Amino acid sequence: MGFDATRGSLLTTRDESSFSYAIIRHNVRTYESGGVVQVVRGKNSAETTVKQYEDSQSSEDRHAGWRYFPEKTEIKPGTSAVDATHRRQSDLETRERKAQEDIDAAVPVPKAR
Repeated sequence: MGFDATRGSLLTTRDESSFSYAIIRHNVRTYESGGVVQVVRGKNSAETTVKQYEDSQSSEDRHAGWRYFPEKTEIKPGTSAVDATHRRQSDLETRERKAQEDIDAAVPVPKAR
């Protein structure tokens, strides 16, 4: 663990190194998802991998709006990009459905007169 002077707290880098991170390709202009490009273990590895993708990216691709970001996931490192993308999409749809159910349950149904 390290000390974060800006927050005055202990960092849990040990825990961050045990999580899996999906590297996501995303277009900031069109909001289009390019899906998962890779799944890695650890926050530092994820940040390094994002940097590698950005460094190898063509200027045209970057100008078109394509960016990469890490996202914590339960998908196992080494999972194929196609399988990881399908799993991520399924997880997103499940969370959205659950959120909508929670909203629907919280809204009172008007009584018939």
